[in-house]
Amino acid sequence: MTVSKTDALVFSNLQLGKSLSLICGSLTWLREHKKKSFEEQIEEGQDDQFVEPVSVDNDEPIWMIEHVKEQKRQAALQKRKDLEDRLAKVRAREKRQQEIYGNGEPRFKKLRTNGDPGTSSNDDDEAQFLLGEYESDEEQMLENPCLSEGLSAATQGLMKRLGMDLGKPKEEDAEVEDELKLTQFVNELRHVKIPPTILSGSPAEGGVLVEVEEELKHLSLGSRKNLCINPKVSACGSANGINERCMELQKPGTPAESKCPYLPTKDNEALVNTFRDHALAKIRDIEDLGVLGKKLEICPYYATRNTIRPSEIVTLPYPLLLQRSARDALDLSLKGHVIIIDEAHNLMDAITNLHSLSVSLSQLRTSRAQLSAYLQKFRNRLKGKNRVYVAQIVRLLDSLIAYLQNKASGSRQAEGIVNIGELMAGKGVDQINLYKLMHYLQESKLARKVEGYATHVDQEAREPKLRRVNKDLNPPDIKNSEATTPVLTHIQDFLHALTNLSAEGRIFFNKTEDHDVCLKYMLLDPTHHFKEVVEEARAVVLAGGTMSPVFPLPFTSRLENCHRLTAEQMSDYTNYLFAYVPPDRIRTLSCGHVIPAQNLLAWPVSRGPTGVNFEFTFEKRNSDVMIDELGRLILNICLIIPDGVVVFFSSYAYLELVVLRWQKTSIWERVSQRKQIFRESKGDVSVEEMLQEYSKAIDGGKGGLLLSVIGGKMSEGINFSDKLGRGVIVVGLPFANIHSIEWKAKLEHVEKTAFERQEVDTTEATTEGASRARAKAAGREFYENACMRAVNQSIGRAIRHQNDYAAILLLDRRFEGERVRDKLPGWIQKGLVKESGSKPFTEVMGSLSAFFRSKKTPHQDLASLKGATLRCGDIRE
Repeated sequence: MTVSKTDALVFSNLQLGKSLSLICGSLTWLREHKKKSFEEQIEEGQDDQFVEPVSVDNDEPIWMIEHVKEQKRQAALQKRKDLEDRLAKVRAREKRQQEIYGNGEPRFKKLRTNGDPGTSSNDDDEAQFLLGEYESDEEQMLENPCLSEGLSAATQGLMKRLGMDLGKPKEEDAEVEDELKLTQFVNELRHVKIPPTILSGSPAEGGVLVEVEEELKHLSLGSRKNLCINPKVSACGSANGINERCMELQKPGTPAESKCPYLPTKDNEALVNTFRDHALAKIRDIEDLGVLGKKLEICPYYATRNTIRPSEIVTLPYPLLLQRSARDALDLSLKGHVIIIDEAHNLMDAITNLHSLSVSLSQLRTSRAQLSAYLQKFRNRLKGKNRVYVAQIVRLLDSLIAYLQNKASGSRQAEGIVNIGELMAGKGVDQINLYKLMHYLQESKLARKVEGYATHVDQEAREPKLRRVNKDLNPPDIKNSEATTPVLTHIQDFLHALTNLSAEGRIFFNKTEDHDVCLKYMLLDPTHHFKEVVEEARAVVLAGGTMSPVFPLPFTSRLENCHRLTAEQMSDYTNYLFAYVPPDRIRTLSCGHVIPAQNLLAWPVSRGPTGVNFEFTFEKRNSDVMIDELGRLILNICLIIPDGVVVFFSSYAYLELVVLRWQKTSIWERVSQRKQIFRESKGDVSVEEMLQEYSKAIDGGKGGLLLSVIGGKMSEGINFSDKLGRGVIVVGLPFANIHSIEWKAKLEHVEKTAFERQEVDTTEATTEGASRARAKAAGREFYENACMRAVNQSIGRAIRHQNDYAAILLLDRRFEGERVRDKLPGWIQKGLVKESGSKPFTEVMGSLSAFFRSKKTPHQDLASLKGATLRCGDIRE
């Protein structure tokens, strides 16, 4: 899907496969566009980073005008060639160093002169936690604008001269896992060669234009959390902690010996340019930039600002692209650029999750206790605005705590919608200006100071005891609280959400399993937050291998046989991301799978080996009869399908229930005799290690059975190609709990939006009853689509290339329904066995046996496959 209205491409969360097509197509367009724009700028006398403006009197002779333009053209070409030559020298130097040192580590001159970056003065002095003087919001920003940005005037001046105008620093929360997803894409980018932009020669003087070799200039952007090289700052652990500590070290008045020594200064301006050249000289991922920053001893987070403009392609994770605060902090402008978002089936959920958050009663109490301890120590030293705003925070916390305490003890409801008036019913809370209070919290860094003082007090109380146990214990081992986000900062983020428009989101309370009670803000409408991206960009491209549900499409066996979709076929995206965009600006395209039709066998399975109906609804799925029948089916399937089989369950809880039941019976042991079993867990088990063991079991000849979860770690970005995924089994449909308070609010919002859209549309006369019925249908469609997108994403983990093949079993009688089947991808629909619901399980086994026999699957005795078909009804105990 493309929304059009650039001279650079911004990619977010790309994965392999279709990514190569996106890379080649988009970068070829970019080079051609740049070539055309370059000539137009020469002709029209416009200005860019290479072409200086032409100023010629129109009364001058034509030959004079052409001569001046040609001079400008040659000067611009020389600038481009100089850049390419400089980058070529960097590449050659790095290659020589790799050959000399073996490990590729360049040896750069040490420029540090201000001591250990980790040292700071008076760390144990309690005065460091005292709030600085705070004037009124407007006066402070007018008298010293730099305070609103957290940087000194000198530092800001340098940043602007280097093209590193940071804007107002705001919070970003880009997790390591999101940024590492781009590593695969960067590796693919290294193998691509794109036609150059530069053509040397002078056509005006009869010369021949010759292409000049031009390497692709790429930049990976990341958060401070992944790029910070100052151990004193990175030790804070959390993204918020690192952000705030970094800004504290840059505040005016900070002693020189306490400032971050890696920040760009007048003394190392040349080093920033060196970083830029090394970053552009070769394709690097986030880790490579971190290593480069350490070797050059320059902050890669800030040094990348100087690299953005000459880059042709910028890659970054969802959070850094979708949050304006993150873009501002990175000084990343989207104006005039092409934005390509892969894995776009996640986009609406990603926007919603970025702007939704919760806070618990226990967190509020902890924050209130920390603030009380802080006030007890510093109350008499707080003056003016500090005293006023801290008192407001105390009243606000007390009001939130009182509300949740009442819900915890006086309400039988497990969850419900929060009335904002009741939430702010505390004494004097209705007089608080939340916008000013948020600004104060941001500027004063109160949360970090309160948390720092609490950690300081706790450390002083524990340190003597710990030292008696281990005299050699290092301070970092006991500063474990630094690795978490300050509780007050978390609450601050929640309060910020309260300033959003009421129509955009809802606030809920819910009681948790550990007897706590939480407040949760959930964004209901992602339109506004994504609108900023769409309106700034030249074009936005949403790409995904599983963006279905769409209306059913004919099966195609070749990628070039593509089909255009109407905006209605992509209704979820057009209605909830591009509702304000005229339909004629939206272009949609869908392509069939690259495999031939005979490489796929898809069976909706309604009954198991003994005839038990499969209906894994919430009410029926927990029965022992159903779970045992599922086990018998998998036991039979493992006789037929060779190598690896991946089973996707609807939730972690249900997977755990099934495993416990199988372990009590003989099913678990009997399945493990046929294939080695691996199970995905919700904890911190390494996905990479599990996949390595899974692959090893398959290569060893026994085969593997991987029990996974729809929407879990194995359903996103993992390629079960070839032997890793000869069979994919989907158990049930992962419909969300439609009776939950959150889904009720979502559907109410969808229906309300659909109804209002019909009222605005005057092209078709309709009654109010008909309009409400259509709105109700829109809610149902949205609910079903959310479920089926998750199913389709899991199915898409198998069959990853043209010669791959696999069998897909959909276990649930609901897969026979037309509404569900029509929401499967077109290539799956084409391979579905017709009228499968009326066929016995023996036909499933026979069909599977014939399918794999036709593929001449290695490591399988074909005679045993035939025999296995006859044994499908043997397991009935």
